[in-house]
Amino acid sequence: MSLPVDCDSPAPATVRLAGVVRTYREGPRRREVLRGVDLQIASGERLALLGRSGSGKSTLLNLLGAIDRPDAGSILIGGRELSKAAERERTLFRRRHIGFVYQFFNLIPTLCAGDNLGLPLELNGVTEAEIRRRVAESLEAVGLADRRDSFPDRLSGGEQQRLAVARALIHRPLLILADEPTGTLDAESGARVLELLTRLSREQGSTLILVTHSLAVAGTADRCLALDEGRIRPVADGIAW
Repeated sequence: MSLPVDCDSPAPATVRLAGVVRTYREGPRRREVLRGVDLQIASGERLALLGRSGSGKSTLLNLLGAIDRPDAGSILIGGRELSKAAERERTLFRRRHIGFVYQFFNLIPTLCAGDNLGLPLELNGVTEAEIRRRVAESLEAVGLADRRDSFPDRLSGGEQQRLAVARALIHRPLLILADEPTGTLDAESGARVLELLTRLSREQGSTLILVTHSLAVAGTADRCLALDEGRIRPVADGIAW
C-alpha cells in the first residue's frame, strides 16, 4: 500500500541554490564551508550527494532544511525564498513542506510508533480523525501496521528507520532530506529502507536529496553529485568518500 497522496497539496519542490556561501568562526578565524554553491534540482528528482566528512554536507542540509541561513546567496524551495526568511517563517515552512530522515532515526523515545507519526500532523493543525487515518495508512505502507503501540526501543533498527521514513512523508512534504538513511543498518534492512524511501517519495511526487557515502546507494538516484571543498562537482574517482 502507498502512503496517502494529498491532491490539494502544493506542487513538488524545485530546489534552486545560487551563489550560496556559509562560513563559521573558529577562534580568531572564519572557515568558509560552502563557497558559492550553485545547484538546481528538478521537481520530483532523486538526487544523491556524495562527500567526505567535513565537506559541508551537513551545512548544506541545514540550509536546505530551513534550519540555518546562508551568509550570501539565494535558496528557493518550491518558489519560496528562504535565504532571508525570519526564524518563525522558516520553522513553519519546515514543518509543512520538508521531511527529514536521519542516520540514527531521531524518533522520540517516550512516544509509541503511532504517536511519533502523528506528531508532525498535530503540529500542522490536522484534525484528530485525519491523524488517525493517516497514521494507520502510513504504518501499513511501511509494514508496521501491527506495531502502532510499540515504543522505539522495542523496534529493530530496520523497523525504526522504516518508521522514520513514514514520519518524513506523512505530512506530504515538498522536499525530503535523507542523511545516510541506511548507514547503521545491515545490508538487507538497508535495501528495504532505501526501496521504501525512493518508491514512496516518488509516488507522492516529493523531491528527494539523499546524502550518502555509499556508491551503491547513490546509484539508485536519478543523478549523483559530489560536495568537495565547499563546491558542487561532478562525481570523480579522485574524490574520497
